[in-house]
Amino acid sequence: MAPARFVTDSSLAFLARRLIFLGYDVRLVPGARLEELLERGRAENRVVLTTSARHPRRFADVSMRSLPRADARDLVRAVASEAEPAGPPFSRCPECNVALQRRHPFEARGEVPGRVLRSSNALTYCGSCGKWYWEGSHVARLKAWLEAALGRSLEGGAKES
Repeated sequence: MAPARFVTDSSLAFLARRLIFLGYDVRLVPGARLEELLERGRAENRVVLTTSARHPRRFADVSMRSLPRADARDLVRAVASEAEPAGPPFSRCPECNVALQRRHPFEARGEVPGRVLRSSNALTYCGSCGKWYWEGSHVARLKAWLEAALGRSLEGGAKES
Protein backbone atom coordinates (compact mmCIF):
# COMPACT_ATOMS: atom_id res chain seq x y z
CA MET A 1 0.00 0.00 0.00
CA ALA A 2 1.35 3.45 -0.94
CA PRO A 3 1.75 6.03 1.85
CA ALA A 4 -1.36 8.15 2.31
CA ARG A 5 -1.24 11.91 1.80
CA PHE A 6 -3.91 14.03 3.46
CA VAL A 7 -5.22 17.58 3.43
CA THR A 8 -7.46 19.14 6.08
CA ASP A 9 -8.51 22.44 7.59
CA SER A 10 -8.07 23.91 11.06
CA SER A 11 -11.11 22.03 12.43
CA LEU A 12 -8.90 18.93 12.46
CA ALA A 13 -5.59 20.66 13.24
CA PHE A 14 -4.96 18.63 16.41
CA LEU A 15 -5.49 15.39 14.48
CA ALA A 16 -3.28 16.65 11.63
CA ARG A 17 -0.44 17.45 14.01
CA ARG A 18 -0.64 14.04 15.70
CA LEU A 19 -0.64 12.30 12.31
CA ILE A 20 2.43 14.31 11.28
CA PHE A 21 4.18 13.13 14.48
CA LEU A 22 3.35 9.57 13.36
CA GLY A 23 5.04 10.19 9.99
CA TYR A 24 1.99 10.98 7.84
CA ASP A 25 2.13 13.63 5.12
CA VAL A 26 -0.68 16.00 6.15
CA ARG A 27 -1.18 19.43 4.57
CA LEU A 28 -3.06 21.78 6.90
CA VAL A 29 -4.97 24.60 5.20
CA PRO A 30 -6.32 26.91 7.93
CA GLY A 31 -9.68 28.50 7.22
CA ALA A 32 -10.32 26.53 4.03
CA ARG A 33 -13.85 25.77 2.92
CA LEU A 34 -14.72 22.19 1.95
CA GLU A 35 -14.55 23.03 -1.76
CA GLU A 36 -11.07 24.50 -1.32
CA LEU A 37 -9.93 21.33 0.45
CA LEU A 38 -11.37 19.20 -2.32
CA GLU A 39 -9.64 21.33 -4.95
CA ARG A 40 -6.34 20.97 -3.08
CA GLY A 41 -6.95 17.22 -2.73
CA ARG A 42 -7.48 16.93 -6.47
CA ALA A 43 -4.46 19.08 -7.38
CA GLU A 44 -2.07 17.35 -4.98
CA ASN A 45 -3.56 13.84 -5.08
CA ARG A 46 -4.42 13.94 -1.37
CA VAL A 47 -7.24 12.42 0.65
CA VAL A 48 -9.42 15.11 2.22
CA LEU A 49 -10.00 14.68 5.96
CA THR A 50 -13.07 16.60 7.08
CA THR A 51 -15.89 16.65 9.58
CA SER A 52 -18.34 17.46 6.79
CA ALA A 53 -20.61 14.77 5.40
CA ARG A 54 -21.07 16.72 2.13
CA HIS A 55 -19.22 15.50 -0.96
CA PRO A 56 -20.23 17.67 -3.94
CA ARG A 57 -20.67 15.72 -7.18
CA ARG A 58 -18.18 17.84 -9.08
CA PHE A 59 -15.52 16.44 -6.71
CA ALA A 60 -16.61 12.80 -6.98
CA ASP A 61 -13.11 11.90 -8.21
CA VAL A 62 -11.48 13.22 -5.00
CA SER A 63 -10.99 10.83 -2.11
CA MET A 64 -12.57 12.13 1.05
CA ARG A 65 -12.77 10.74 4.56
CA SER A 66 -15.60 12.21 6.62
CA LEU A 67 -14.69 11.92 10.29
CA PRO A 68 -17.14 12.14 13.16
CA ARG A 69 -16.59 14.62 15.95
CA ALA A 70 -14.92 12.24 18.37
CA ASP A 71 -12.03 11.93 20.78
CA ALA A 72 -8.72 12.71 19.08
CA ARG A 73 -7.29 9.32 20.12
CA ASP A 74 -10.15 7.54 18.36
CA LEU A 75 -9.61 9.61 15.22
CA VAL A 76 -5.85 8.94 15.17
CA ARG A 77 -6.48 5.21 15.61
CA ALA A 78 -9.11 5.19 12.83
CA VAL A 79 -6.94 6.99 10.28
CA ALA A 80 -3.74 5.09 11.17
CA SER A 81 -5.52 1.72 10.89
CA GLU A 82 -6.46 2.43 7.27
CA ALA A 83 -3.43 4.26 5.89
CA GLU A 84 0.35 3.90 5.73
CA PRO A 85 2.54 6.79 6.90
CA ALA A 86 5.08 8.44 4.60
CA GLY A 87 7.88 7.77 7.07
CA PRO A 88 8.69 6.66 10.60
CA PRO A 89 7.35 8.51 13.65
CA PHE A 90 8.88 11.94 14.28
CA SER A 91 10.37 12.11 10.76
CA ARG A 92 8.37 15.14 9.55
CA CYS A 93 8.43 18.76 10.69
CA PRO A 94 5.35 19.39 12.85
CA GLU A 95 5.32 23.02 11.71
CA CYS A 96 5.52 22.69 7.93
CA ASN A 97 5.14 18.94 7.21
CA VAL A 98 8.49 18.57 5.40
CA ALA A 99 10.65 15.46 5.84
CA LEU A 100 13.35 16.16 8.44
CA GLN A 101 17.07 15.72 7.72
CA ARG A 102 19.50 14.09 10.18
CA ARG A 103 22.34 16.46 11.00
CA HIS A 104 25.43 16.46 13.19
CA PRO A 105 24.96 18.49 16.40
CA PHE A 106 27.97 20.66 15.46
CA GLU A 107 25.85 22.17 12.67
CA ALA A 108 23.35 23.49 15.25
CA ARG A 109 25.89 25.42 17.34
CA GLY A 110 24.40 28.70 18.47
CA GLU A 111 20.87 27.59 17.52
CA VAL A 112 20.11 24.97 20.18
CA PRO A 113 20.99 24.81 23.89
CA GLY A 114 24.54 23.68 24.68
CA ARG A 115 23.26 20.78 26.83
CA VAL A 116 21.54 19.40 23.72
CA LEU A 117 24.75 19.61 21.68
CA ARG A 118 26.69 17.83 24.42
CA SER A 119 24.17 15.02 24.89
CA SER A 120 23.04 14.30 21.31
CA ASN A 121 24.74 12.23 18.64
CA ALA A 122 22.43 13.53 15.93
CA LEU A 123 19.70 16.13 15.56
CA THR A 124 17.06 16.55 12.90
CA TYR A 125 16.60 19.72 10.91
CA CYS A 126 13.81 21.14 8.76
CA GLY A 127 15.26 22.64 5.61
CA SER A 128 12.02 24.51 5.00
CA CYS A 129 11.46 26.44 8.24
CA GLY A 130 14.95 26.11 9.73
CA LYS A 131 13.86 24.50 13.01
CA TRP A 132 16.01 21.98 14.86
CA TYR A 133 14.52 18.94 16.63
CA TRP A 134 15.90 16.55 19.22
CA GLU A 135 14.61 14.10 21.76
CA GLY A 136 13.48 16.55 24.44
CA SER A 137 11.85 15.83 27.77
CA HIS A 138 8.32 16.10 26.41
CA VAL A 139 8.84 13.43 23.75
CA ALA A 140 8.11 10.65 26.23
CA ARG A 141 4.69 12.18 27.01
CA LEU A 142 3.86 12.65 23.35
CA LYS A 143 5.06 9.15 22.50
CA ALA A 144 2.93 7.71 25.33
CA TRP A 145 -0.12 9.62 24.02
CA LEU A 146 0.44 8.30 20.49
CA GLU A 147 0.98 4.73 21.70
CA ALA A 148 -2.22 4.89 23.78
CA ALA A 149 -4.12 6.23 20.76
CA LEU A 150 -2.80 3.48 18.50
CA GLY A 151 -2.99 0.73 21.09
CA ARG A 152 0.54 -0.40 20.20
CA SER A 153 4.17 0.57 20.57
CA LEU A 154 5.87 3.01 18.20
CA GLU A 155 8.88 1.67 16.33
CA GLY A 156 11.94 3.82 15.78
CA GLY A 157 13.34 6.82 17.59
CA ALA A 158 11.53 9.93 18.67
CA LYS A 159 12.72 13.37 17.65
CA GLU A 160 11.16 16.67 18.67
CA SER A 161 12.46 19.87 20.20
